[in-house]
Amino acid sequence: MAKKSYKLPSNETQEQALKIARSSQRPGQTKEQTKLIAQGIEKGIQNYKKQQKSRSRELDKKLKSASRKVIEEQAPERQTIVEYKQHLLPWVLLLLTWLGVIAYYFVEISY
Repeated sequence: MAKKSYKLPSNETQEQALKIARSSQRPGQTKEQTKLIAQGIEKGIQNYKKQQKSRSRELDKKLKSASRKVIEEQAPERQTIVEYKQHLLPWVLLLLTWLGVIAYYFVEISY
């Protein structure tokens, strides 16, 4: 089974949540109640940050895909030119063969 890892909120987030909870504190409210409100605010801040991260990831993906499409449209199609280069050896062997045949023919005629 996969374990869920729970990240503790950063000190900055805790301080922000406590500040907000104290600023909205009602008269006669206990410290425990203020702490509970601060914890709720921390969770809200964490959820907000998660949503912003996922939105920024989605936006990055969309931007990447759009930029790829633009680049593909702008890039001209490459034409591949195939050059066939023949080796010299077969031609040399053919020439030697013909020279051999001609030499054999002249040797046979001279007898």
